[in-house]
Amino acid sequence: MGGVISADDAKWIEPFSGLSEVQFARLVALVRRCGGDVQRGRPWRLPLEDRMLLVGTYWRTNLTLRQVAPLFGVSKSAADRILDHLASLLAISPARRPRKDTVYIVDGTLVPTRDRSIAASSKNYRYSTNLQVVIDANSRLVVAIGLPLPGSRNDCRAFTAGVDRACRGAPTIADGGYQGTGLLIPHRRRRGQTHLSPQQEAENAVHRRARARVEHALSRLKNWKILRDCRLKGNGVHQAMLGIARLHNLALTG
Repeated sequence: MGGVISADDAKWIEPFSGLSEVQFARLVALVRRCGGDVQRGRPWRLPLEDRMLLVGTYWRTNLTLRQVAPLFGVSKSAADRILDHLASLLAISPARRPRKDTVYIVDGTLVPTRDRSIAASSKNYRYSTNLQVVIDANSRLVVAIGLPLPGSRNDCRAFTAGVDRACRGAPTIADGGYQGTGLLIPHRRRRGQTHLSPQQEAENAVHRRARARVEHALSRLKNWKILRDCRLKGNGVHQAMLGIARLHNLALTG
């Protein structure tokens, strides 16, 4: 291998992919079955394992591709080609039809991005995009990611822009910002009501404990630093979120 970092050296795998050696091997096998070794044009200089580690390193550290490429002994254009090829193969699959006992939780997260076509100045005072994330309440796995919308859009509007289709057929828990969507939101005081009843307070406490699971999932997703300041344009931020969700799910399932 010509690069400094190689998947052959197990010490690099977990810090730069968030996966154990066994989990990373499972992911490589999955991507290979999906066409990860297919060559279009020039042959790949790096084996699939190193190419996937390059993508994981780029997402995990948020270094530029110009900085990441020399670590693997390739040019910046080669690193671009690797990212373009593998990002879509790493994306999570669309959610299957939920089982009868499935419960989902949804919440939105703001991802700062440089692409003004999908961003707007938002409540974090940065140009951000709003991405809706749906998880399974029991397994805590990410089951769907919404399309990026400008960060000035509220969660209710962002949810009904497409990701709501993934939640059909399953009760879905959300916070109070999703009024009018038919989701399970906490009780709120009505006009003229000074306080909630003890039963409503107790139900809200249960609701908060359940909804905390999606907050924890969002926190783990943002361990990949590209979601803290994304330089990718077009559908790049969406592809990165979908791929990182795959890595997150694999890390949870062992």
